[in-house]
Amino acid sequence: MCTELNRDLASMGRPMPLDFELIKGMKFVDPHIHMVSRTTDDYQALFDAGVLLLIEPAFWVGQPRTGIDTFKDYYSSLIGWERFRASQFGIRHFCTIGLNSREANNEALAEQVMELLPHFIYKEGVLGIGEIGFDDQTPAEEKFYRAQLELAKEASVPVQVHTPHRDKTRGTTRSMDIAIEHGLDPQTVIIDHNSEETVKEVLDRGFYAGFTIYPFTKMGNERMVEIVKQYGSERIMVNSAADWGISDPLAVPKTAALMVQHGISKEDIEKVTYQNALDAFQVSKHLDLNSLDRTFIADPNEKFEGNTILRGGQQPRLNKDSIIIS
Repeated sequence: MCTELNRDLASMGRPMPLDFELIKGMKFVDPHIHMVSRTTDDYQALFDAGVLLLIEPAFWVGQPRTGIDTFKDYYSSLIGWERFRASQFGIRHFCTIGLNSREANNEALAEQVMELLPHFIYKEGVLGIGEIGFDDQTPAEEKFYRAQLELAKEASVPVQVHTPHRDKTRGTTRSMDIAIEHGLDPQTVIIDHNSEETVKEVLDRGFYAGFTIYPFTKMGNERMVEIVKQYGSERIMVNSAADWGISDPLAVPKTAALMVQHGISKEDIEKVTYQNALDAFQVSKHLDLNSLDRTFIADPNEKFEGNTILRGGQQPRLNKDSIIIS
C-alpha cells in the first residue's frame, strides 16, 4: 500500500515520503556526513532510520579560518564533543582528519596545519585522513594533497579524497594518479563525490568509489540506483555529506528504500549502504563489528568536560508525535 502511494505521489510530481517499512530491520553507515552542522533532531532521525555508525570528515566550514587555533579547536570537537553528542542518540561517531583543499591555498596557514595533523590522526575515533584533494586544482592544493598522502602512508591509514566540483573528471584522474605515484594501495583510498563520468575509471583502477546524494549539485538517488544496476555493488558506497548547505542527512536510508523499490537485492543494498564503508575505512581495527548488532546505549547522565546536551533532567529523545511540549 505504501509503495503504491509513493508511485502515485511520484506520478503527480509530489515528493515521496520515506517508507520505513521498506527498510525495516536494515542497518546503515553514512561514511561522509558533517554532523557539526546538524542538530540533535538529525541524530534522532538517523538512529530511527537505522544509521548505526557515521564518519565525519574534516572540511571547510563555509568561510576561511584565520589561525591555527581554529583548526585545533575544530579537530578537537570532532574527536570530542561531536563524538559524545552522537553517543547520546545511540550512534557511533568516527571521523577523518585533514587539511581541506580550499584552505590549502593559504600556504602559510596550511604549513602550520601540517605540523598539527600528526597530533590528531592517531587519536581514538580517527579512522584516517580526509577529506583532502582538489578544489581549483592549484599548485598549492597539489602540494598539500601530496604531503597528506605521505602522512597517511606513514600512519598506514585510509584516505578520503574530495574530488572537485569543476573539471571533475580531470581532477578525479589526477587525484588517483598522484595517490598511485605516492605508493598508496588503491583499496586504502576512497575517491568521493563521483558521477557517471568518473565511476568506471575509479572502479577499474581499484579504488573505492563514494557517491554523495546531495540535492541539485552532486548525485540524486534515482541516478544512484542506475549506477548500482550498471556497475554492481563492489567498492561502491553511498553517503549524504550533509552539511550547512541544502542537504539531507537521511540520504543513505532513503536511497536504500528507493533501491528496494527498484528491485535491487538486499545483499547489494547492504554492501553500498553499510558493509563497503566498514571495509574501506577499516573500522574493524577500531571497533568490534559484532557490537553493531547490539543497541548502543549511552549513559544520559554522562557529561563531556562538564557539559551535556540535556538540560534540567531532559532525556536524550523527544516525542515528536506529541503536540504538547512539556
